[in-house]
Amino acid sequence: MKFLCQILAALLLWFFIACNNRSVTSQSKADSESRGVVVQPEQTDEDMAPPPAPKAVTLSKITPPRIVKDEEVKEEETPAQFNTEDYDHIVENRFLAATQNPLSTFSIDVDEAAYSNVRCYINNGSIPPAGAVRIEEMINYFDYTYPQPQNDEPFTVNTELSECPWSPEHRLVHIGLQGKEIPVQNLPNANIVFLIDVSGSMDEANKLPLVRSSMKLLADQLRPDDKVAIVVYAGNAGLVLPATSGSNKTAIKEAIDQLEAGGSTAGGEGIQLAYKVARENFIKGGNNRIILATDGDFNVGASSDDELVSMIEKERQSGIFLSVLGYGMGNYKDNKMQQLAGKGNGNHSYIDNISEARKVLVTEFGSTLFTIAKDVKIQIEFNPAKVQAYRLIGYENRVMAAEDFNDDKKGAGELGSGHTVTALYEVIPAGVKNDFIGKVDELKYQPAKSMTAIAGGDELMTIKLRYKKPDGDVSKLIVHPVTDSHLALANTSDNFRFSAAVASFGMLLRNSEFKQNASYQQVVQLAKGAKGSDTNGYRQEFINLVQAAGSLTVKK
Repeated sequence: MKFLCQILAALLLWFFIACNNRSVTSQSKADSESRGVVVQPEQTDEDMAPPPAPKAVTLSKITPPRIVKDEEVKEEETPAQFNTEDYDHIVENRFLAATQNPLSTFSIDVDEAAYSNVRCYINNGSIPPAGAVRIEEMINYFDYTYPQPQNDEPFTVNTELSECPWSPEHRLVHIGLQGKEIPVQNLPNANIVFLIDVSGSMDEANKLPLVRSSMKLLADQLRPDDKVAIVVYAGNAGLVLPATSGSNKTAIKEAIDQLEAGGSTAGGEGIQLAYKVARENFIKGGNNRIILATDGDFNVGASSDDELVSMIEKERQSGIFLSVLGYGMGNYKDNKMQQLAGKGNGNHSYIDNISEARKVLVTEFGSTLFTIAKDVKIQIEFNPAKVQAYRLIGYENRVMAAEDFNDDKKGAGELGSGHTVTALYEVIPAGVKNDFIGKVDELKYQPAKSMTAIAGGDELMTIKLRYKKPDGDVSKLIVHPVTDSHLALANTSDNFRFSAAVASFGMLLRNSEFKQNASYQQVVQLAKGAKGSDTNGYRQEFINLVQAAGSLTVKK
């Protein structure tokens, strides 16, 4: 009897435990489902059967996973469609009274980045931001037919004067410089360092892959006595290819092909290493240059504008020039690129496709990479008897103080072999009514300036230029007076009318307060009549671009 009681007690205990476990399992499942967690059902024999055999995989097609460093996470988490492009705000040059401001001083600009960037925006169906529209770079994107120098000076000075297309009662002054074209075989030997951004932000089709293609185009232009090194930077900087003869194009291209993107962007460290490599291979009397290819997104180490500018201003004293090639959209740091190229005695181009790379690095090989005159400054003195007011079109970030013109310590722009530089002034003749300049009270402590020109005769203005030889420290002076003329717009050169069309287009894109009677239709008409030979089709492309921009404006 006692044994039977023990059995019954054991059965009751087992029953109690089983019921309790079932209750706990049900509650756990309910809790899991309430948090969104799926509880898998118990597996049956069928579920336990082995899975079907996988299909054969070709090992060569497997891409190993890339290890992501901690510093990469922040950059890679940024959505690709998030636009972080940076452009400096441009305050347009205003009309200045010739009596109170007789001198206008600026540095030449051979950069072309703005035009190809603007083209990229319009071809993608949008009007560019105003800060991206630098009118002087749009004008200087195109070649103009000026006469070559016939003496020892590195360039000629050419002027033309006519009515202003968008304001016929005003005058437009066209100033053109033509650099001496030196045959490629006669150019000095080159010591070039490719400085290539391989950070994570460059991992897009229009960035590093386009950089590789661009660099290979340039490699094909190198001569046996030229030498090239390749420095890259991401989380840190490194030397990929030591200085190599231009005759060994295979080794250069193989090094370029091996470049892959990933990591953060230690641009400052890369620039320091590039200058070090360039100094170690310096060619006295040669072309010593760093070519930086990047989207400008520096975020590790020396990355602020002040730090980078200070570094480059110090390094350029060694006689090494810095050219900047910009790539990509959505993350492009245009303002930083402008400063780096300007302070590095170089030029800035924006590469949006392989055709643009060919234009900059093949067609314009000499003008892009070989400097024939540096620190080129222009100073205009206007005759107040002829000129009531004037306005420099564009060049806002190149304007200099009048005193800087004679100061050889103040740097300015560089002119390359065969390069042309064009600048335009809109002039309000004396006696023409206008709303652009206000009245100023008469001075209390000095007499008002006389409106009578002193020994000015029929001169409208005088152009003065200063420049240095590429390896020089003392500037030379050129003086070029401009007499008043009354040439009809229809009788002007293609140079005059086409540059005026580009300037007018820039003002329309910026919605400038000085655009006056300008219109897209007028720009097209003016440009069509000034196409000239247009060997490379750049001017026809411009006409198509203006028509596309006009359509986008109408849609708005």
